[in-house]
Amino acid sequence: MHQESEQDAIAAALAGELRLMDPAARVSAAEARRLLDPAFVEVGASGRRWTYEEMLAALPDLDGGTQDGPRYEPSGLRGVLLAPGLVHVTYETLIDGRRAHRSSLWRKTEADADGEGQAGWRMYYHQGTPVPEE
Repeated sequence: MHQESEQDAIAAALAGELRLMDPAARVSAAEARRLLDPAFVEVGASGRRWTYEEMLAALPDLDGGTQDGPRYEPSGLRGVLLAPGLVHVTYETLIDGRRAHRSSLWRKTEADADGEGQAGWRMYYHQGTPVPEE
């Protein structure tokens, strides 16, 4: 069985993070389900706590969800392998003049025994913290 390298794991998590900032992924329920873990929780920059189902329902209407609207501009994106199958991603975003520090946990999932769930990297937890204006 192929053991995924540390660099491959980090690259997969970073690619998933960037994909979730893409308006095309944000409006696609299938793509969002593929990228978010069913146990997903977010504490947003607003302070609101989001569950998996709440995020799936709201994602198309949140900032960054339209091709012609404000887009996330990430910087300082980096990942650290915390354990096999678990990557911590940190970065900063700018959207519509607002900055936030962001932190995500990505975990690798295996296909469900019934074949319904897909194997792959999924966001398990995300937190956004506003950066005060200088």
